Amino acid sequence: MGLIKIKHKGNFNNAERFFNRVLKREYLNILENYGKMGVDALRQATPSISGKTADSWNYGIEEGNGTVTLYWTNSNENQGVNIAILLIYGHGLQNGSYVQGIDFVNPAMRPIFEKIADESWKEVTR
Repeated sequence: MGLIKIKHKGNFNNAERFFNRVLKREYLNILENYGKMGVDALRQATPSISGKTADSWNYGIEEGNGTVTLYWTNSNENQGVNIAILLIYGHGLQNGSYVQGIDFVNPAMRPIFEKIADESWKEVTR
C-alpha cells in the first residue's frame, strides 16, 4: 500500500478571512451597493419623455439553494405591457408603423458587471 505525503508551506489566513466574510454575509452589503449602482445607471440611460420608466427601476437580491442572485426590474407598465421592454426591443404602433428598439441596458450595465467581476476575483484571490 502506498503512502501519500502532503507538505504545506505557509498558512490559510487569506482563505480563513474570505470564509469568515462569507459566513458573516458581508457579500450582501456589496450586492446592495451594486444594486443601487445599477438602478442609477439604468435610470440615467433610459430614454425618457415623462421620466416614468426611468424612475421605475429597482433591484432585488434572492438567496436560495446555495446561490445569491442580484437582479434589476422595471415596474412601469401600460395595459399589462412593460414599457422598458418596448423601449429595448421596439414595438408596433396602431397606425402600422414600427418604433425601433434601443439597447440601452447592456451599455449602461457593462461597467457595473465588470466591477462585480473584478471585485469578486480580487476577493477570491486576496
